[in-house]
Amino acid sequence: MIPIHDTLPSKRYPIVNIGLILLNVFFFLAQLSRGPTIDQFVYIYGLVPARYTVPEIAAYFSFGQQIFSFLSFMFLHGGFLHLLGNMWFLHVFGDNVEDHFGPFRYLIFYLLCGMTSGITHLLLNAYSNVPTIGASGAIAGVMGAYLILHPSARILTLIPIIFIPYFVEIPAFFFLAIWFVLQFLNAAGSHADMSGVAWWAHVGGFVFGILLLKIFDLFPGAGMTDRVRPSIERKRTRRMQTIRTTGVQNDPNLYGVLRISPYESMTGSRKLVNIPWSFHNRLYRIETPPGVREGKVLRLKGMGRAVSPHERGDLLLKVVIGDHEENGSDPNYRRFNR
Repeated sequence: MIPIHDTLPSKRYPIVNIGLILLNVFFFLAQLSRGPTIDQFVYIYGLVPARYTVPEIAAYFSFGQQIFSFLSFMFLHGGFLHLLGNMWFLHVFGDNVEDHFGPFRYLIFYLLCGMTSGITHLLLNAYSNVPTIGASGAIAGVMGAYLILHPSARILTLIPIIFIPYFVEIPAFFFLAIWFVLQFLNAAGSHADMSGVAWWAHVGGFVFGILLLKIFDLFPGAGMTDRVRPSIERKRTRRMQTIRTTGVQNDPNLYGVLRISPYESMTGSRKLVNIPWSFHNRLYRIETPPGVREGKVLRLKGMGRAVSPHERGDLLLKVVIGDHEENGSDPNYRRFNR
């Protein structure tokens, strides 16, 4: 299962989340630049449990190097696909968690989750001499927080069946619960030295993310987010949207809502929308012209219900301008589709 995006748009630009993705890419390129000394580089800046438990190995490292590895290991990766997978999950789930915390507390939350995942791996693989690298543990913490914050959100998920891609909306609770169970089963049934994956770091990061969310919410913020809020408010709605359509009996047309921001109503917009059709989901490009007004109806020919083998109704999308979390909760949406 590959998550494409969630149906819950963030209200502000996730500046820290984007910054973390860029930092991971930067350090991955720095890692590749080491050439033949890359293994030594990973051993120094990765997290190696034996460096902390075997005195003969620990003697080669300073106290500062030992502490710094708990931070640096989460910015290194084992390959391009490892980096791509981690950064994609961070992109999908991180923006909404940053929305909840604000940029400054989110950064602290992310780093603490990553360090805790490393400690979990160290405690359960104390004498391993294999370096552990990757942002998976920190991202697992973000996913744990997302589970608690937005369990009813839906995740547009790509499920490849043979060579056919299927797009299915899955409740966030279900998606993340399955993910966690798979991590736990892999952790319980394998050894880090054998599998090459620090499964317990994923489990530890996920659980700690939930606990840390509860702890952070007990204490009020310092107000720094309020100071930067005007500069990080989104001017545009999410480029990719999911539109749930409804219809009326004996009416071949389908109806839905396209959400845009006030800025986009003036400048125009281009959206990639996902429209569920039973088990199948289809993706379409839709443009709104500059100066479009609230309530404008866009008619998409031939995208409604089948009337005959050669004839279909239309899809009518009502333009809604403003901040609505989900189409289904928008009163304009319900009125339009009655």
